[in-house]
Amino acid sequence: MIVPIHLENQTAVKYNVVIEKLSKLTFNRKVAIVTNTTVSALHLERLISHIECSELHVVTIEDGEEFKTLATVEGILNELFEHKLDRKSLLIALGGGVIGDMTGFTASLYQRGIGFVQVPTTLLSQVDASVGGKTGVNNRYGKNLIGAFYQPEAVYIDTEFLKTLPKREFAAGIAEIVKMAVMFDRDYFDFLMDADFSHKETLEKVIERSVELKAEVVNLDEKESGIRAVLNYGHTFGHVVENETKYKTYLHGEAVAIGIMMANALSVELGIMSEDEMETVKQFLLKHNLPVTYVIKDVDAFYDKFFLDKKAANNRLKFILAKGLGEHIIRDDIDGTVLKKVLKNFSEKIV
Repeated sequence: MIVPIHLENQTAVKYNVVIEKLSKLTFNRKVAIVTNTTVSALHLERLISHIECSELHVVTIEDGEEFKTLATVEGILNELFEHKLDRKSLLIALGGGVIGDMTGFTASLYQRGIGFVQVPTTLLSQVDASVGGKTGVNNRYGKNLIGAFYQPEAVYIDTEFLKTLPKREFAAGIAEIVKMAVMFDRDYFDFLMDADFSHKETLEKVIERSVELKAEVVNLDEKESGIRAVLNYGHTFGHVVENETKYKTYLHGEAVAIGIMMANALSVELGIMSEDEMETVKQFLLKHNLPVTYVIKDVDAFYDKFFLDKKAANNRLKFILAKGLGEHIIRDDIDGTVLKKVLKNFSEKIV
């Protein structure tokens, strides 16, 4: 199955998200695969066996969100220069969201931009991170604050890669899946409630629908000036959780799950989501072993970190909120006292 990406405001930008068993990939140019130590041991040999190119190199970095930095990107760039890649060369991101983000960002920088493709190996990257051209790295101020919108030439999604994925990593991807359903498609959310993710055909259907929803949004709004911001549901809160825990306590999808609960608590406080709807989402997350609680030690410090969010502008905070299930609303007029009231609930008790 193929999901096309065709950016509405850039007629020259077209590529496909291919969801099927990996086939032969032929490139008449130099290629460098960027991966990490964990993924390379599991999947590098298989990918190499599917590639035909004029010259092939492999760049392997350490595994972990803490290595998603400018220093790591500089290290990748140095290896590309050592291998004498040129402007017609291609990078292949083999790994999860961290690898995809850094490979895309590196591609955007190398000799002012070379091509790259995504071969995502985690559920989170297959349904979300590999599609749409968001690239970047973290710094001490927050997540993905340094980066670029830079589209891949193609995305190749093969569920076979997920067979080696730890259960915790798999669950982290489910958080991004439910995000799409709560924001855009109540019927899809209802389908997910009873979906058996261990069933191959069901999993492929889930991936396809998630990619379709994301593609619709990206095609309309590549650079997040409007509706694409909705894809950050749960992320404004979740990024602060990641920052406070130095990216070592939670996987990204786990932090998003916590962020979804915080965002839903705010929706309930504002009267745009019912307690029952919030509980339904909570039970779905718990069913898939995702965290739904977080103890905020300093409400004021947590609140202040919101202003480092990329969606904040002119000292106004923008929040993506669920309006019931299957609909969304963007608010930038929420009073700080209301926000702190919701955050205080997370500092005092289990939500």
